[in-house]
Amino acid sequence: MSGVLRLTLNGRARADLVASNLFLVDYLRGVAGLTGTKEGCDGGECGCCTVLVDDEPRLACLTLAARCEGQRVETIEGIGAPGRLSRLQRAFHEKLGAQCGICTPGMIMAAEALLRRNPQPDEAAIREALSGNLCRCTGYVKIIEAVRAAAEAR
Repeated sequence: MSGVLRLTLNGRARADLVASNLFLVDYLRGVAGLTGTKEGCDGGECGCCTVLVDDEPRLACLTLAARCEGQRVETIEGIGAPGRLSRLQRAFHEKLGAQCGICTPGMIMAAEALLRRNPQPDEAAIREALSGNLCRCTGYVKIIEAVRAAAEAR
């Protein structure tokens, strides 16, 4: 079964015909053409598919696209501007918070949600906000430094 999905994606209204069993990650990558949201475990364990739905972090591999009807969805492509990195993207670059890059979009989106609700988080708050996002490369030190730097740049 399929139906029309109406949502706001990175600030733009969309209406797309989608199957009722289509996951948000597949909608974003396959229908909307936004490949910044990564597919990792497909089971909600790694967090690399984290996006924001109405400002809250959500795992796109576990979320049916149809459940986002009427909501605002933001991906990594939506937080910066063409040719201009967001403060988190810039901090991840400057503080070497990205290694292989697979986890980076999800980490940045989880951190974005944190900074929206807590502009000056301490290390414990940063670690808690990123606890659902796995990185196999950095050991998290540089990632936490990047989130701190972004908070200070505000």
